[in-house]
Amino acid sequence: MTPMPHRVEPARHSELYWMLSDSWVLTRRSIKHITRNLDQLLSLIIMPVMFLLLFRYVFGGAIDTGGTTYVNFLVAGILVQTLAFGSSNTTVNLVLDLRRGIIDRFRSLPMYSSSLLTGHVLADLFRNTISGLIMVAAGLAVGFRPTADAGEWLKVLGLLLLFTFAVSWFCAILGLVVRSLEAAQWISFIFIMPLTFASSAFVPTGGMPAALRVFAENQPFTIVIQAMRAWLVGTPIGNDGWLSVVWCAGITVVCMPIAAWLFRRQARFPAL
Repeated sequence: MTPMPHRVEPARHSELYWMLSDSWVLTRRSIKHITRNLDQLLSLIIMPVMFLLLFRYVFGGAIDTGGTTYVNFLVAGILVQTLAFGSSNTTVNLVLDLRRGIIDRFRSLPMYSSSLLTGHVLADLFRNTISGLIMVAAGLAVGFRPTADAGEWLKVLGLLLLFTFAVSWFCAILGLVVRSLEAAQWISFIFIMPLTFASSAFVPTGGMPAALRVFAENQPFTIVIQAMRAWLVGTPIGNDGWLSVVWCAGITVVCMPIAAWLFRRQARFPAL
């Protein structure tokens, strides 16, 4: 990539430096929006905890999870659901930026066009890390008893960040194809809700109809959930550990360039 023509670049700074610098500035901007927006802060806490309590106390007694307690089975699924829905904030925030005219200001500045996208995605990492910590604490309060050692907790954290990064880039594409804020608020649910419920998040896949079971056992949400569950409570992991990394990396590699191209097209940034 080459810098935009009107940037005066000191010889000691590389193109990578400017790209990282621009991305960091816009990441801080997005994080400030999170910390100053009460609605976003409440959504980090209320909705995930409500789902946890609902499944833990309303449905948990009717679901047989085999050799592990339902709450230990549940927490990994709720955690992945929380991350996925948290990443959908990228969709809404991108539409807000495109509709409020701030892009016109950014286009007049010597900055990399992809930095705005990167800023939103990295802010999602910050938001979802907070959500993840809250969910683990809430799980412990309702009976979750992980067996993970320090290394396994690091694996869970790494997969949490990688999964958020991948889903956020997918949500960035959704934010760039819709035309209104109203559409941005529901379009993510069309994709995330079926992938969450048609998975092993809340029930074992063994009781599902054959066709649905095949889909559920081989889609990325289930693989990520089962990897996290294995590291957290010691269930069998099989190939889910490395497959979860492959799925997240593949989604990221596909979605990043598509989102960057759509953004340059919509915002009329010059190609860098």
